Amino acid sequence: MNIFNKVTLQSMKKSRTRTIVTIIGVVLSAAMITGVATFGVSLLNYMTNGAIQKYGDWHVEFLDVPSSFIQERTHDEGIANIAAFENIGYATLDGGKNPNKPYLFIAGFSKESFNTLPINLMSGRLPENSGEILVSGSIAANGGVKFAVGDTLSLAVGSRMDGNKNLSQHVPYIPEKETLVPKAEKTYTVVGIYQRPGFEESAAPGYTLITKADAQDKVDNLSLFVTLKNPRQVHTYANSIAGTGAYVFNDNVLRFMGLSDDNLFNTLLYAVGGIVVVIIMVGSIFLIYNAFTISLNERTRQFGILSSVGATARQLRNSVLFEGLCIGAVGIPIGVIVGIGSIGLVISIVANNFGNILYTNVPFTLTVSIPAIVVAVTVSMVTILISAYIPARKAANTPVMESIRQTNEVKVESKAVETSKLAERIFGLEGTLALKNYKRNKKRYRSIVLSLVLSIVLFVSASAFVMDMKQASERAVEFTTYDIGFATQDMDDNEMLSLYDKLKTADGVYESSYQTLMKYSCAVEASELSDDYWEYAGSHSPDETVHLPIELQYLDDNAYLKMIKDLGLPAEEYTGQTAKMIAVAKMQGSSNRLKEVDQFNDMFMSSSMNFTIAPEMNGEPKTEQGQNVSITLVETVPPDTLPIMGNSEQKPYFFRVMAPYSLKEKLEASDTHVAHVAVKGMTFRSKNPSQSAEEMKTMIQGAGVQATYNLYNSYDMMDENRNYIFIANVFAYTFIIMISLIAVANVFNTISTNIKLRRRELAMLRSVGMSERDFQKMMNFECAFYGMRALLFGLPIAAISAWLIYKGMFVGGADNIDFVFPWGSMAISVFSVLFVVFITMLYAIGKIKSENIIDALRDDMT
Repeated sequence: MNIFNKVTLQSMKKSRTRTIVTIIGVVLSAAMITGVATFGVSLLNYMTNGAIQKYGDWHVEFLDVPSSFIQERTHDEGIANIAAFENIGYATLDGGKNPNKPYLFIAGFSKESFNTLPINLMSGRLPENSGEILVSGSIAANGGVKFAVGDTLSLAVGSRMDGNKNLSQHVPYIPEKETLVPKAEKTYTVVGIYQRPGFEESAAPGYTLITKADAQDKVDNLSLFVTLKNPRQVHTYANSIAGTGAYVFNDNVLRFMGLSDDNLFNTLLYAVGGIVVVIIMVGSIFLIYNAFTISLNERTRQFGILSSVGATARQLRNSVLFEGLCIGAVGIPIGVIVGIGSIGLVISIVANNFGNILYTNVPFTLTVSIPAIVVAVTVSMVTILISAYIPARKAANTPVMESIRQTNEVKVESKAVETSKLAERIFGLEGTLALKNYKRNKKRYRSIVLSLVLSIVLFVSASAFVMDMKQASERAVEFTTYDIGFATQDMDDNEMLSLYDKLKTADGVYESSYQTLMKYSCAVEASELSDDYWEYAGSHSPDETVHLPIELQYLDDNAYLKMIKDLGLPAEEYTGQTAKMIAVAKMQGSSNRLKEVDQFNDMFMSSSMNFTIAPEMNGEPKTEQGQNVSITLVETVPPDTLPIMGNSEQKPYFFRVMAPYSLKEKLEASDTHVAHVAVKGMTFRSKNPSQSAEEMKTMIQGAGVQATYNLYNSYDMMDENRNYIFIANVFAYTFIIMISLIAVANVFNTISTNIKLRRRELAMLRSVGMSERDFQKMMNFECAFYGMRALLFGLPIAAISAWLIYKGMFVGGADNIDFVFPWGSMAISVFSVLFVVFITMLYAIGKIKSENIIDALRDDMT
């Protein structure tokens, strides 16, 4: 070890407090970087495992390959697993409503295929032989054709041909060019309905039906799924192996490995990680930079003497960098261990909440990644070296005589430290001395103020973000008035009401109702519409007739009667076959912010009107089925509807007519077509929604319901919101606490060492008669100057940051939240800043007071 490194170690031992605080800062910095990296890796691993469970454990699929190709792949190095299914062929889907998916695609699965490719059964069982088949549920939902367990399918199975070219599932449907060439008649028995498989591309021309591969019926056209030992080689492997053949990547899994072509996700993934690391590095560099700057201030004369006897600038810089390496060698390993341990504790706390939100059967566990730790160590060491190099370069370039005499410590003119007479009168001598000292050491104290400002802004901003998310979640809860909902579109009324009588008997259900939402059109005279409506619609002629699309909500008679009574309307006028109806017609405005109903502008001039309404089919009113109705416009919030099935047109107004269910038969179209039904269903309130929902599932399956339906557990959906808030709270406050600890360490290190550097100055004041009380008073003024200056800059910046976060969430879609000024977090910041500064100053002054005045005056700062 050379002499410079020995001198450096001696200096570190002499200033133990500063060295320990600097090491603590490095520990916190390394712990945060390691924690962020480890959590990121653990979360991506969890998402990858969840995607594998949902989409299958494969990386690339080769389409329409012969069995010889598969045989060759079994000898490839780097292959972890392969699975394949037979492309048996295509058959026409009779009655299909989707023009881009006119086919059924039959796939023959082997045992390995069933193990590798997830099959999520909705009903029934898996096929056990080549005469049984699974049908995709998306055929009914997307294609409009329903199959049931037990049905027999007779299909003319063949190939899609474009001239002499055989087309695969990877090639979208080509109307008027391709033809289906039948090759064999096959008969299957439907034994199960399953969810649309993850390997079926959205643009695929055929709905996938799955049967069991027949060993005797050899098909030499297969789809091969390959899993690699090293997924990072997947693009190179696919390009080199496929040749001119088609292949598809499992982007749903590769995305979370950072290996997909989803540039938006990749950018977001790396941008978020980069921003967090930059924030940590900024806070850490402030801390460590200040520590080394103070260290060099202590060793300025020492450097001058070493320079005078021949030490080069490079040797002096290396001396400081050696100090950084020593601190890093101690602090970084401890920080890595603390980071992994703390994030492991956090993950154990939030693991169940992640399971409730995303994948129930996938455990969220701590994943320690060696590359992530190497990155954390590298970033931490770079942070230390940057922090040490900047002041080291400055010290090494300082002239020798200035270093020995320390004339570069403070360079100010008398005018620069002048204070006003008013300040002297207000603060007294002690306050004036404190203010002058602040002015003569501006560079040194700016770092303290900047560190405090940084911690204030980070704390208030994170608190504001969490507050906005909580508010959004609470507002979402307010807009849901039922716990469980059953929604369908193609179930007839008798079947739905029969099922309703069963479902409302589920344990825990204490309130229930049923309803139907239908699409109608309303003929209105232009003069009856308000100015607010025409401001949106534009010019018009007074005698014009306007056809407005409306929603007609038929409500359970009891629920409708209760609403009539709550509105104070005479029940006899609004019940019976000649009853009036009620409606809500309001202009929605430019946002969905929370308002009372009467705060929205009216859509009509009058509150009581006669309309002609007609059912709407495919966007056009069936005027021949129009009926005259009498409607009263009311100020109320209509009962919640179930999620609308299909696309819902966004309109600048809200126009909904409400009627008792007993009028539905009278007003309904003469034909039984359901095209104008938006959604029908039932809603329930329960003391135990989860238990009731499970019981209802059993009842629905037992009733043998064939119609497409959705059962919604709104209570669980709200639980997801609460889980998101809980997770956000844990990570936000963990981040806030650790950044705040870095800021506290920074402030403590800077203030305590600056006080130590002023030993002679403070000892001189005490030697000329300054009392202990006045001395303490002067230091209290310094505390106040630090704190007030930090709050003066920090609080406005924090308020602006909180507002920008609110605007960001508002633009992002959470426009039903209000801006709440972060008074609470600001109050905590004010108290914390003053407390930290005061405690640090108290500690440093206690050290000074315990020293002998004569010894302090003799101190030559070496």
